[in-house]
Amino acid sequence: MPVILKFLMFIGVLAGCAYGGLFALATFYEPQQREITVTIPASKLPR
Repeated sequence: MPVILKFLMFIGVLAGCAYGGLFALATFYEPQQREITVTIPASKLPR
């Protein structure tokens, strides 16, 4: 039984680190805003 508990603790720590990393990226990282221009060919426009 102790092997299962160690494994579950290890998986829990890994999941916590992944969650913490994603939370930090979502909270502290601010992407730069820029304008995007997309040219659409006339053949793709509805008539």
